[in-house]
Amino acid sequence: MNIIDSSAWLTYFAGEPQAKYFLELFNDQEALQESLIVPTITLYEVFKVVLREASENEAFKAIAAMKKGKVVDLTPSLALSASKLSLKHKLPMADSIILATAKLYNAVVWTLDSDFQDIKGVKYFPKNG
Repeated sequence: MNIIDSSAWLTYFAGEPQAKYFLELFNDQEALQESLIVPTITLYEVFKVVLREASENEAFKAIAAMKKGKVVDLTPSLALSASKLSLKHKLPMADSIILATAKLYNAVVWTLDSDFQDIKGVKYFPKNG
């Protein structure tokens, strides 16, 4: 199972060079549908940025692509788990929700976000790499 962090989605949708790190995930649509976990917080973050930077139409296209995976809502137990992870790893709220979701589904987090840099179960790629 895989979780693509908001930073990776945004890099992919913008066609930035660092998207190369995630192409193996994005190019296999069948595998994407079978193994992708999408925390609702990533829908929020990506929609907001694409809406701000492009248009509502482009934002909805991005969300449609993301919804090919299994969308996971924030439940009370997931929220509590995220709060513990936030304190343990000094993560912002959204990142801790993503990490808690990954742990729940035994998923790997793919990201360009340095907040995840030294966390087990994360494939971190530097933005300038």
